[in-house]
Order: sequence, then C-alpha cells, then structure tokens
Amino acid sequence: MEPITHFLTGACMARAGLNRKTGLATLTLVLAAEGPDIDAVSYFGGSVTGLQHHRGITHSFVGAPFIAAITVGVVYGIYRLILKSGKQTKLPPNWKLLYGYALLGSLTHILLDFTNNYGVRPFAPFNLKWYSWDINFIVEPIILAALILGLVVPGLFSLVTEEIGARKVPFRGRGGAIFALVSFAVVLLVRDFEHRKAVNGLKAVTYHDLDPIRASAFPTSINPFVWNGVVETHDFFETTVVDSNAGELDPQHNATVRYKPEETPITLAAKKSRLGRVFLDWAQYPVVEVEYLSGDQGYIVRFLDLRFNDLRFNSNATRRRRSILSGTVVLDSKLNVVDMYMGER
Repeated sequence: MEPITHFLTGACMARAGLNRKTGLATLTLVLAAEGPDIDAVSYFGGSVTGLQHHRGITHSFVGAPFIAAITVGVVYGIYRLILKSGKQTKLPPNWKLLYGYALLGSLTHILLDFTNNYGVRPFAPFNLKWYSWDINFIVEPIILAALILGLVVPGLFSLVTEEIGARKVPFRGRGGAIFALVSFAVVLLVRDFEHRKAVNGLKAVTYHDLDPIRASAFPTSINPFVWNGVVETHDFFETTVVDSNAGELDPQHNATVRYKPEETPITLAAKKSRLGRVFLDWAQYPVVEVEYLSGDQGYIVRFLDLRFNDLRFNSNATRRRRSILSGTVVLDSKLNVVDMYMGER
C-alpha cells in the first residue's frame, strides 16, 4: 500500500500501548513500518531493474530482520543527536525491545502490501513466487480516515482537557489508536468476504459457452463492493466489472474479450528479453501486443497485465497507472532487442 498508510499504521501500533514500554517506540515503529520500501533505490538502475527488485528481498521474511536492524541503527543515530542537544526522552530506550518493535513494523509492511493486487514475494530469495490477497486498493480512503482519526481525535480531546485544567495524561491516544487498528481489521474482513463473493460469482457462469479455467477479482478505489474481474478460458480472457453487493456481473455491459494470440517469433523474442522474463514472472494475466514499425524497421511489443485494467472509467489517472505497469520491448527487423522499459519512454 502507499507510504502514508504504512506510517500511520506504525504510529497507531505505538499509540495502542507499545510506547509505554520503552522510549523511541513511536519513532521506531513508524520508520520500520515503511522501511521495506527502501528497495525503491533499485529504480535508479532503470525501470526494468526497479520492477525486478521491487517488493523483493526487503519485503521478505529473510529481509525483515535486516530492515529491523537498519531501522534501529537509524533510531540510535537520532537518539545520539537528541542527547547532544541536551534533551531526554520520556522513557529510556530499551534497544532489544526496540529491535522487536522494528521487526514487527517491517512484518506489518509485508502484510499490508500482501493485501493489494501488486503482490509480494515473502519467501525470497529461496522462492520468488508472488503472492497477493487482492482485497485492498493501493489507496484505501476508509482505512486512511480511520488511522488519521485514531491519531488526531485524541489530540483534540487533550487540548480540551488542558483548557479546563484536567490532569495531564503522560501517554495519550491509546483508545483512539486501538479503535483505528480494529477498524482497519474490520475493513480487511469485509473486503475479504466481498472478494470471495466476487470470485465465486465469476466462476459460477460460462463465457460464450466456455467454462473458466481460472477467475480473479481485483479491488477498485473507494467502493469495496465493486471489483475488476478477469476470467481466463481456453480461447480468451474476459474482463468485466463485478458488483459483489448486488451479485451482478457486468452491470454496465462493458465487458471486454481478448482472444489469445498465437505465439510468433516476434513475441517469443520479446518474452526472452530481460523485461519479458521479469514481467511474465510478476504478471498474473499477461497480454502481449505487437506493433509493426513502418518501413520494416522492427517491432514494438507491449506487455500488459489485465489485473490493472479498470473498465469502470478511462480517466487520465487510470490510463497513467495502466501505462506505468506496462512494459515495452523494441525489436529490430532481425528480432534483436533495441530497447526495453516500463511505463512510458
């Protein structure tokens, strides 16, 4: 999920009571909850390298202890600066406990990223298989609202109590943080229940007289009852919108069928490229499109993943997201790779 949700989740876990055990607990959990995204530095090696290493070792059970250690190292450096400034923390830091908190924070990051349809590789580097729960959109307004309210509302109440001269509580906001985390869990349960209904609905019907080989439902923004469905049959893929609350498939009658093309030397050459191998390892419903360049100058081969195809609307933001998550391989007339990149050049 996006960074703000990770940061706020770490803050709520600290406020829920963990900050009462040791100093610097909130700082540690906030940093550790976003720590695995340090792999974003891989994009400096190019978009293909970024795709290959994003949500890799730093989002794995093997990498989590190292992310925790790096986090505690950063927190220790900040603590030394605090001491040099002549200030003190409310509680002395317990470094062993803080390492445990950092490990917890990094593991929650893996869990939250697992909930959306991009996926994670938790068993890397021994098993590079992608896993995804497919229940959360990358930005979930309801979850964000719950986390923000759980942190902000107790602060507002504390201002009121200070105004009336009430006794100052050393650790505020525990109830609000617990409420936020419980609300988060409830949203996950509702999402999971609706997701199962959507997938079962997709599997229960035939498509142009063909039974589905597999079917998936992927989350959309805001509405937890509307899903982007993808069905694979022997001959084609069909993408459709699913309303899990109403039990309807394709309520707007805009389902799209993509017939599976035959393999050609062009598509095989593109799939053997570095981008092709990385993309096909990550994609769940890959589709390959070929564009012939004029004057027999070569070919442009595009890799798409149908799980990111939102049929509800075709806004600029939707087209941009779809483009960012697509890959392009440029071949010359002899099928040599000339260029490759993710997104737009």
